[in-house]
Amino acid sequence: MERFGNIKEMPYRKDASPYEVTSFHPSVRNLCASNKTGSIGLQMSKCIVVGDVSVGKTCLVNRFCNEVFDKDYKATIGVDFEVERFEVLGTPFNLQIWDTAGQERFKCIAAAYYRGAHVVIIVFDLTDKFTLEHAETWHAEAVKEMKEAAFLFLVGTKKDICEVAQFKEVEGNAIKLANKLGAEFWALSSLTNENVEKFFYRVTSMAFNDIMKKSVQDETDSKAMKKVIAADSSLISLKPTEGSKGDEKSKCCSG
Repeated sequence: MERFGNIKEMPYRKDASPYEVTSFHPSVRNLCASNKTGSIGLQMSKCIVVGDVSVGKTCLVNRFCNEVFDKDYKATIGVDFEVERFEVLGTPFNLQIWDTAGQERFKCIAAAYYRGAHVVIIVFDLTDKFTLEHAETWHAEAVKEMKEAAFLFLVGTKKDICEVAQFKEVEGNAIKLANKLGAEFWALSSLTNENVEKFFYRVTSMAFNDIMKKSVQDETDSKAMKKVIAADSSLISLKPTEGSKGDEKSKCCSG
């Protein structure tokens, strides 16, 4: 589903995030405003969704990508894949969402998909404290498999069936764990759609901002290197040495 023109500002959860990114970087805004992003090319980010079985990973992805909630969905076998197309600050951007199976027997398959992920979303059930405890295991799996750092989110689902008192207790524990893991915490409901769109806009905005900022820096570094090479080459002269002149004379005078 295309969501062009929807992301102009970055959502932010200041009370439960280790990330101080509250808005798009000025260099990214300037690049997008100048309409010169075409020189960088279409950017894409990989997002992997993990967590215990039946915590609501597929419902979350389906709610955002297809705007549906199906309580009778079949459990994911292996990995499912969605691509969401956006315009962020007027610039085309694709988000790959990999929905992984939570069953133990599929863990070896899911592990391969961590590689190259820009975002890792660890999902747990707000009504099941054991799924929150297992989030640390999923985090350890991600750290083990990934070669580069990724944005990390801890997401509690099924908020609509979580009692107020229960939610306050779970939210407190989740924020503590998120702080420990270096993750940003969100609580949402796929049934009512509470916070789902806002959450994925946050994910997309952060991924876009990071990728574009690196692209701007790479382009700046490349231009600087070309200037250095050009300056160095202007200092190089190919004048023949005295020895080489003598050799030429001897060759001319030889029989």
